[in-house]
Amino acid sequence: MRLHRLEITAFGPFGGTQKIDFDDLSSAGLFLLHGPTGAGKTSVLDAVCYALYGGVPGARQGSGSGGGLRSDHAAPDTLTEVVLDLTVGGRRLEITRRPEQLRPKRRGTGSTRERAYSALREHRDGEWQGLSRSHQEIGDEITQLLGMSREQFCQVVLLPQGDFARFLRAEDTARAKLLGRLFDTGRFAAVEERLAQLRRAAEARVRTGDERLLALGHRMGQAADDPALPEPGTSAIPAQRSAAPLAPGDPGLTEAVLEWAALARSAARERRDIAAVALRAAEERHEDTVRRAAAIAERARLQRQYADARRAADELAASAAEFDALRARLERAGAAAAVAPALELRDGADRDRAAAAGDERAARARLPRELHEAGAEQLSALERTHREELGSLAAARRAERRAAAVADEIAALDRQARSDGHALDEDAAWLDAWPALRDGHRRRVEAAQEAAARAEQLADRVGPARERLDAARRRDTLTRDVDAAADALARARDGAATAREHWLDTKERRLRGIAAELAAALRPGESCAVCGSTEHPAPARADAGQVDRAAEEAAEAAYQRADAAREAADRRLRPLREALAVATAAAGDTPTAELAAETDELERSAALARRAAADAPAALAALAEAEREHERRAADLQETRLRVAARASRREDLEREQESLREELEQARDGAESVAHRAGLLERRAGLLADAARAARAADDAAARLKEADARLADAAYRAGFATPALAAEALLDETAQRALHARLEARRDEEAAVAAALADPDAADAAALPPADPEAARSVADAATLQLRTASARDADARGRCEALDRLSAEAAAGARRLAPLRAEYHRVAALASLAAGTSVHNERKMRLESYVLAARLEQVAAAATVRLHRMSGGRYTLVHSDARSAGGGRSGLGLHVVDAWTGRERDTATLSGGETFFASLALALGLADVVTDEAGGMRLDTLFIDEGFGSLDEQTLDEVLDVLDSLRERDRTVGIVSHVPDLRRRIPAQLRIVKDPSGSSVRRRTASVSPD
Repeated sequence: MRLHRLEITAFGPFGGTQKIDFDDLSSAGLFLLHGPTGAGKTSVLDAVCYALYGGVPGARQGSGSGGGLRSDHAAPDTLTEVVLDLTVGGRRLEITRRPEQLRPKRRGTGSTRERAYSALREHRDGEWQGLSRSHQEIGDEITQLLGMSREQFCQVVLLPQGDFARFLRAEDTARAKLLGRLFDTGRFAAVEERLAQLRRAAEARVRTGDERLLALGHRMGQAADDPALPEPGTSAIPAQRSAAPLAPGDPGLTEAVLEWAALARSAARERRDIAAVALRAAEERHEDTVRRAAAIAERARLQRQYADARRAADELAASAAEFDALRARLERAGAAAAVAPALELRDGADRDRAAAAGDERAARARLPRELHEAGAEQLSALERTHREELGSLAAARRAERRAAAVADEIAALDRQARSDGHALDEDAAWLDAWPALRDGHRRRVEAAQEAAARAEQLADRVGPARERLDAARRRDTLTRDVDAAADALARARDGAATAREHWLDTKERRLRGIAAELAAALRPGESCAVCGSTEHPAPARADAGQVDRAAEEAAEAAYQRADAAREAADRRLRPLREALAVATAAAGDTPTAELAAETDELERSAALARRAAADAPAALAALAEAEREHERRAADLQETRLRVAARASRREDLEREQESLREELEQARDGAESVAHRAGLLERRAGLLADAARAARAADDAAARLKEADARLADAAYRAGFATPALAAEALLDETAQRALHARLEARRDEEAAVAAALADPDAADAAALPPADPEAARSVADAATLQLRTASARDADARGRCEALDRLSAEAAAGARRLAPLRAEYHRVAALASLAAGTSVHNERKMRLESYVLAARLEQVAAAATVRLHRMSGGRYTLVHSDARSAGGGRSGLGLHVVDAWTGRERDTATLSGGETFFASLALALGLADVVTDEAGGMRLDTLFIDEGFGSLDEQTLDEVLDVLDSLRERDRTVGIVSHVPDLRRRIPAQLRIVKDPSGSSVRRRTASVSPD
């Protein structure tokens, strides 16, 4: 990397624009950047870092307007900007960066926020060509070309001497933090953590398996239920039982559980055999007692049966007279059944007579009092008289209906008159308001036409706005895709670098052991391929880390695959960046949300205009409809006036007809409310007379039928043998009562037959002759035997169930033990690796963690590279060496850094160096670290370096030696810039940049000093 030109505007202490030509300075190789304290020497280095990475080193990265980078001396309308021209990776690039900052508004007063801006150009074919304006894309490109992060760049290009002085004297943990950031050894810490996670996961799996196995042991303990057995998890062998049961994860738990299961199965089988013998004995006792209890129960039943039959025979003899009376009653009921039809006929006639008499009384009660005793013929004559008078009122009823129709028509004419009056008032009011209504419709039509024109104008703006919004959304999507692809490319680069390092390490290990590989092919008496000798007295032997050609080729193939993956990731990233540039050019830097808001506002305005324009047809139709309504209302007004005149004439004719009808109806009503009311009274009276006449005739007919039924009933009772009809009715029984008597007599006969049969049974008679049986005692003996049988059966089933459960659970435990064996072996293997990487294993003699081991190797390289320059600076006196000795107290090995003093031949702590010695030792360390980090980053050549401060602590001779070392860095056209305010350096270094500060801001001046001869 070589810097050519730096342009700074409104940055830090520089209020205006300052230009630095590094090509002019590089001709001298070594130049001095000096000036008073606070003038801005370090700000020049900050500007270089900001141009490359978009940020300044460490804590100088601020916040606020311009991110803390904007100069307080700058004019309000001058934007903070840094432009850097450099060559890196064989490419000439120009980077322009502006931070986010406030600027005055172009219109009006106040300030607006200017967004951050970045641009990358490349010089090709004699002209500058734009590459990208994406912050992320430019940052990825620069990081890829330089091969180092901002923190690494600040350590190896902008050498901060104060940091390395502290690094020289720091504790091991502080050195580890810096080295870890520079060499990115986080992956080794991740390996340690991953191994620890694997160990915890394997331990959890083993513990889970032990817990399951121990749970099976407890389940077997519950199934066995044997207090003589030890607790599950304790060795089953008495001599080997421990003081307490084993816990999950303890060694020997599996064997203890399996041994306990075998002992439990054996004890359970013994208990099962004892229970089976007891069950067979209980079954025999139960069968014998059940047979004896059944025989005694049968004898008791026969004895009860014979005694019950004797008692039943005595009861039947005592109730014989009662059942003879029942038979006689049943015979009289049969005779009375012949009189039943006549009784029913007489009862029906009596009910009919009573009903007819009631109807007659009710009909006569509705008549006037003087007609209550009138005969049927008299009532019929009065009905006919009323009917004749009703017929004479027909004409008067028609006149009354006509008078009602005339009154209704007059009322309708009055309603029409009122309606027409309202219509006249409404039409007149509407016609009075017509001019204002017509003007309103015309204004609505004009507004819709204006909205249509506005909608066309907005439609022309919506399309481009949508296209820009789509481009912005593509820009945002492509930005995320580019970020993801860039991350993938970075990971691919890391993988390729790791694979390359592994391949080179493998290749180096194979080269170191190539002698052993050649020796493996030697055969006694055959010539050596190297020296040609047929004797091989001491062939080389392979050490523990020896690798063969296959391992080297596999590592090389892995590197080629990783490099191919890196190239593929790079190919995927390029078209995404091109598409992003196209989308950014189309969308600009305006945020998508702002574009979406503008587009939505345009679309809403256009939609409102379209909706307003869409009202044009409706407005025109409304105007036409209003004009038609005007014509209709004018015609309606004329027609209504004509109807009013005709209605007045018709009402006069109806009033005359109504007066003539009123006189005629007055005579026909004869004092009634109306003719219809009088006719109704006559109709009701005629109906009442007709009903009373019919009821009187019906009552006479019913009395005659009752008299005839009485005669028939008396004759039927005499023929059936009853003195009077009342006796026959008394003897009569309904069908239900007869069936009940028949059933009682039939049951009596059945009971007599059953008693006779029971007394004739020989078994019952024999049993009755024996002593009384005691079935309860026999049943008690049988129940006791049954209970013993159930108890024995339950014990047998329980014993068998326990054996089956123990067999099943033992099989599960054995299967679990087989599954657990490989998990336990895996846990021991992973735990050994994890403890080795963590530095806690007994095999890790120096107690070094994996990351510390890698950092120690890097520190050893840094110390070796630093010693080359420290020898020259110290006149061959000092050598930096790395020490991995274990720290005091037997703790883990650290990242020790000592200095060897050639004058005394002893190694001592770097803290014993003087101030000047500390400076050049830390400078040598910084330069060595820069070399190692550069190699680590892929060998990127650094043609421009800066060294910041620290020279004031050197004496004249040491300063000469240090400058000689720095002058040697100019080999192969390298430029070194020294940032210092030491006056002696201004005499020794001719090429200088002077920073001058004044109230208006700092400025940069190029000068060449005359160098004093030494």
